[in-house]
Amino acid sequence: MEDKFKKVVSHAKEYGFIFPSSEIYDGLSAVYDYGQNGVELKNNIKNYWWASLVQMNDNIVGLDSAIFMHPTTWKASGHVDAFNDPLIDNKDSKKRYRADVLIEEYCQKIESKINKEIAKAKKRFGDDFDLDQFTNTNERIIGYKEKIESITSQLAKALEGDDLKSLKKLILDLEIVDPISGTKNWTDVKQFNLMFSTKIGSTAKSSSDLYLRPETAQGIFVNFLNVQKSARMKIPFGIAQIGKAFRNEIIARQFVFRMREFEQMEMQFFVKPGTQKEWYEKWKQNRMAWHMSLGLGEENYRFHDHIKLAHYADAASDIEFNFPFGFKELEGIHSRTDYDLSQHEKHSGKKLQYFDTELNESYVPYVVETSIGLDRMFLAVLSNSLVEEPLENNSSRIVLKIPSVLSPYKAAILPLVKKDGLSEIAKDIYNKLKAEFNIIYDEKDAVGRRYRRQDAIGTPLCITIDHQTLDDNSVTIRNRDTMEQKRIAIASISDEITKEVNLKNWLGR
Repeated sequence: MEDKFKKVVSHAKEYGFIFPSSEIYDGLSAVYDYGQNGVELKNNIKNYWWASLVQMNDNIVGLDSAIFMHPTTWKASGHVDAFNDPLIDNKDSKKRYRADVLIEEYCQKIESKINKEIAKAKKRFGDDFDLDQFTNTNERIIGYKEKIESITSQLAKALEGDDLKSLKKLILDLEIVDPISGTKNWTDVKQFNLMFSTKIGSTAKSSSDLYLRPETAQGIFVNFLNVQKSARMKIPFGIAQIGKAFRNEIIARQFVFRMREFEQMEMQFFVKPGTQKEWYEKWKQNRMAWHMSLGLGEENYRFHDHIKLAHYADAASDIEFNFPFGFKELEGIHSRTDYDLSQHEKHSGKKLQYFDTELNESYVPYVVETSIGLDRMFLAVLSNSLVEEPLENNSSRIVLKIPSVLSPYKAAILPLVKKDGLSEIAKDIYNKLKAEFNIIYDEKDAVGRRYRRQDAIGTPLCITIDHQTLDDNSVTIRNRDTMEQKRIAIASISDEITKEVNLKNWLGR
């Protein structure tokens, strides 16, 4: 899995998806730039999410709030006082780690041992292997599971009670070592606030302290009434937003999975108090269905209910994805109660209530949130889609089997050769189609090499103009995943591309 992850990172740079930021100056830790193909894939993910929530729902509208917000916003939301990570230093390596992550990674190593035992048993018993029976009767696996449950329970209790001494004791009891120095020479655990602070103003005397927003949700909450009244929305309704957020992550790693500057796709759904649990369950199923529509594999997703609820939530669950480094959070669904709007009412002195004409009363709505990391979704698509396939001639090809609706380019127009008028026909087809689809024109190198190049960036269809085109106005269209080719009329190219990448066909799955 580690080897695959390295291949994903390497492929992302080689084919113009992601570059280290400021690379000519040796880069900046945990900050990345999206290249020419990466920005197309990223925008297509945004569009797919936006279409499914805003375009296809009459009661959800969009918003784009500012990154800078009044500093009291973050006092009201609890970020100033409670947006902390428990950190621990190793005295020998001088490196800093999140204490809870060290413990979670210890549990993941135990899970790896369970998976190895299962893999060995599958190999030994073959078709007779019964997974449930094996995991419920094998003493070694039962012991591993009990150990994980015990550790998880202790971790949850320590986090819930903000008990930093118990966190350190658990790390020492488990004899967790620093991955760099190999020692257990740990400091005490301390809390560290994750917000970036900055100043606004033209002079030092007149400047005010501000924060870069650590989440996009608060921009929605402070605009609740503006949107509700101007759009004449009735509860239940949602406000969706895509935007940048910033967190001073001490342990920013695993490529674009955890960064200091990242992008979120969030929707806050406002509901009548008392109905939040019902809507919470509905949005859990709705969001999982969205993921399933992309065809990345049902086995790669799972729900994970939170051990420790955030201060604002009465229910919370993550949709986890099987990244090359294991199952990790991809999207969160949270029942946030009326905490946010009530806090902003309190700190601003302004009413943030909805007048319900059916009940003839005003109330502060409850909120169900869906929040997905755009960069994590990008990594999920990229890592899941990258495969190396053996070919009949004992060679292989690298192919990015991105869902066609998300592919950077929907088709490549390829003249077989540059002469005999084929380039002119190909360019004419390209020019007629490029206003309708994001397509690419490529006439350099042999056509087989061009196919490989398009496979590597995930182009679902390659359309080749050859000498037969001169006779009957037909072209060869090649499918990326199957490599099957067929002849179609030039007039049918647009319909073939539409059939492959049409948003309605994908979201309707």
